[in-house]
Amino acid sequence: MNQPSDGPDRPPAYDAVELQQFLLYLGSALTAAGEAVNEIQDHLHAVAAAYGAPDARFAVLPTFVVAALHPNQPATLEPTPQLRGVLRLDQTSSLFDILKLAVAAEIDPAEGSRRVVEVIAQPPHYRRLFTVAGHVLLTVGICFILQPTWSDILLAAIFGLLVGLLKLIGERWAASQPLLPVVAAFIVTALTFILAGQGWASANLRTMIAPLVTFLPGAALTMAVIEIAAAQMVTGASRLVYGSLQLVFLAFGIVSATQAFAQPLAPDLVDLQQNLIGWWAPWLGVVVFGIGVAVFHSAPQRTLPGLFLVLLVAFIGQQAGSALFGGYVGGFIGAFVMTPTARLVERTRFGPPALVSFLPGFWLLVPGALGLIGVTEYMTAGPAMGFENFLGTVGAMVAIAVGVLCGYLLVDSVKPLYKHTMRPALDLLPFQLRRSDGGSMFSFRRSHTDEEKGTGNGRERSDT
Repeated sequence: MNQPSDGPDRPPAYDAVELQQFLLYLGSALTAAGEAVNEIQDHLHAVAAAYGAPDARFAVLPTFVVAALHPNQPATLEPTPQLRGVLRLDQTSSLFDILKLAVAAEIDPAEGSRRVVEVIAQPPHYRRLFTVAGHVLLTVGICFILQPTWSDILLAAIFGLLVGLLKLIGERWAASQPLLPVVAAFIVTALTFILAGQGWASANLRTMIAPLVTFLPGAALTMAVIEIAAAQMVTGASRLVYGSLQLVFLAFGIVSATQAFAQPLAPDLVDLQQNLIGWWAPWLGVVVFGIGVAVFHSAPQRTLPGLFLVLLVAFIGQQAGSALFGGYVGGFIGAFVMTPTARLVERTRFGPPALVSFLPGFWLLVPGALGLIGVTEYMTAGPAMGFENFLGTVGAMVAIAVGVLCGYLLVDSVKPLYKHTMRPALDLLPFQLRRSDGGSMFSFRRSHTDEEKGTGNGRERSDT
């Protein structure tokens, strides 16, 4: 393989069509994974520069990506819906493995395009039965965090099983995806009211929200605020509308079941915290939630320690901040400590990409449940109470987004210090710590002579 050309006006040594297609597939897949637009553009620029196209231009939007290798060359568009929507955690992790190779120009563009398509088409690690069980665990973990009673835990597990089965039906019938939040919310609420009418369970939003948590657009709304703050107006506004509409869909399903079964309205649905289990319930909920997320979203096994560490740090930060300063500051502190932790974990041997650990962390930090209660109150108890609670939810999400932004700023400010102090010190060691996908954690440095005896291009990987 020839080295890329250095001249900006000359075509790269790699086939231009294959390179452009690889960049389009990569950008579209990153969009489907939920990465922020400004981060995607940075990734694509780094990859293009590595392959000899430093003047490449990109436009990333929620539904398509446009790329041109040079301002004087034609642009090509790649629709994101062709990649089948949101990616699982294992797909996101594999995608970032490809990105890591592409940034170093260690993969042929045609091979990169093929591997991106394979990642999109790869099946989950677990069978459907285990996936449904993962959704049950995820639901129970969220219910533990929401300060439940034992009856709430049991009812949430049953509803989690039901919603998990509905999600399997939605995967087989793609046309039902837009209506799935409404149908799931209606069924869960209706069953809650039926059981409450028979005296078998209490009607409260706590047991309804836990099984519906995977529909809550916490990550989308938080990413929207981040993108708008980064001046990505179109993408940020699109995510904001999408997330808000999905939140309204969930509330509509609850309100429709409420009116259909003539049960008490919002004041009876919104209950206070009634944790009769013990102080340890929320902490157990974080562990159960992490296990459920790993199974339901097919998280790679090697990423589990890093995933649990990020979740635990985010929860501890939020709890400490809430206890000392209140809920808004708690969300800010949780997001602030989660961001550099995810970036540090990403550099370890067991660490997943930061985006893989970010998305589950949003479900712990973003008060999507509070937002759902606020919208429900707005639609049932009048605009005064609902609007106040909805504004509180928006304020909490802004606090979390600001925390993530401050975390990014902290990481960016530490990078030069790491580059000029810690990195030279590590280079003095006879071995280097590196991220590995299954090999040894240590990679012994070879001399320049040894490198020249490798593949001949001076870029042989140290673990080959």
